[in-house]
Amino acid sequence: MATTTDYEALALKAGRELEEASAQEVLQWAADTFGKRFCVTSSMEDAVVAHLASTVLPGVDVVFLDTGYHFAETIGTRDAVAATMPVNVITLTPKLTVAEQDAQYGPQLHDRDPDLCCAMRKVEPLDRGLAGYDAWATGLRRDESPSRANTPVVAWDAKRRKVKLSPIARWTQDDVDAYAQTNGVLMNPLLWEGYTSIGCSPLSCTAKPGEGEQGRAGRWAGSGKTECGIHL
Repeated sequence: MATTTDYEALALKAGRELEEASAQEVLQWAADTFGKRFCVTSSMEDAVVAHLASTVLPGVDVVFLDTGYHFAETIGTRDAVAATMPVNVITLTPKLTVAEQDAQYGPQLHDRDPDLCCAMRKVEPLDRGLAGYDAWATGLRRDESPSRANTPVVAWDAKRRKVKLSPIARWTQDDVDAYAQTNGVLMNPLLWEGYTSIGCSPLSCTAKPGEGEQGRAGRWAGSGKTECGIHL
């Protein structure tokens, strides 16, 4: 059985060798290497990576974090993905409900301490949910924000001791849109309403970007926060 040291070396080697590979080739490598010990995570902004993974590993686990604060359109996208795609959607939830969190920490924690809110409602549930996997895939892209500009296609997730894939890291938004259109991939309806990055529904977490802004500019706008903590 491979050890975490083996997987770390494997990830670094694959990161070099698969840098120019297609998204499907990266995911095929993951399917061949890890099988059912591999999953895809999705925020349900779109189902592009889930669709890509399903073409090489039908029935692949697609992990979704239900923070309790999602837009109805995001939950609807999750349900539609589960109903129409050959994937196994797994919904993770925080240890505390929103009401329990409000009672313990006060209401609207997302406004007062967004890092703590994200840690409890996103980071901890994902860490717990990924325990049964050796590798996981994300939809991170280098063009989304400066903090993601150097995202490797395959890397070692030292915090979780797992192989982390970003198979569409080199894609642009145009690439995503073209793939979705060509393959009839489900997209969150909020994208057609002017949102360019979709997280939790409170305005302090997700807003439409201003004129001339793109990518993740509407996430935690004006706070200096750029990531929820999952990818840090």
